[in-house]
Amino acid sequence: MRCKHTLLYICTVVIAGLAPLVTRATAMTEPSLEARLAASRERVARLEDQDAVENLQATFGFYFDKGLWSDAAALFARNGSFEYGLSGVYIGPRIHRALLLFGPEGLGPGYLNNHMQLQAVITVAANGKTATGRFQGPVQLSEPGANGIWGVGIYENEYVKEGSVWKISKLHFYPMAFTDYDKGWARSLLPMKGQSAVFPPDKPPTKVYRSLPGNYLPPFSYEHPVTGRPLTELPQAVDSVTGQ
Repeated sequence: MRCKHTLLYICTVVIAGLAPLVTRATAMTEPSLEARLAASRERVARLEDQDAVENLQATFGFYFDKGLWSDAAALFARNGSFEYGLSGVYIGPRIHRALLLFGPEGLGPGYLNNHMQLQAVITVAANGKTATGRFQGPVQLSEPGANGIWGVGIYENEYVKEGSVWKISKLHFYPMAFTDYDKGWARSLLPMKGQSAVFPPDKPPTKVYRSLPGNYLPPFSYEHPVTGRPLTELPQAVDSVTGQ
């Protein structure tokens, strides 16, 4: 019994002596309270940026759907750009005029211009000054004297913070397919519109491709969340018409 008590005493003394050393080592490896608070503040700020960008894009969608072109154009940065399919690139103040190609201000009787933005993947830069966003975009279109149109496409957008306000620096909608409302995808595939002769763009389209039956898929603005690999060089069959 005496040996056991002696051994227990020795162990207690050793542990008591090591405790301060362990505490100091832990303090040296763990970040300070100030560092943890700073990291938490940065994380909250980036989450708030992400939320602001998503709301910005949703706001654009509501304005665009209802032909509120002045309000939609005001969401763009000073040198922002707008590109829709093969229509070309419109920059800065000319964006508002380009939006009028989709119908009169406020739309009118017989017009439908719904462009939804779903499956948002928003990536905010570490400095909180820029961001990218990718969205899936179902489309419903109609105008007087024409049949309705179903469509679908992908948005690959960029954003910039001007002062404390997030704005759209580049909006690029890639239509993937259009079809007649009554006939549907199996019987009707409609081509994209080209550049306007009435109000030509500032630049030609950044990418020439075909919507369905073409198979083009725009590169992803974000890396694979598990492997970390960029998704820019995608395996795609060569289009028999465009040769790309």
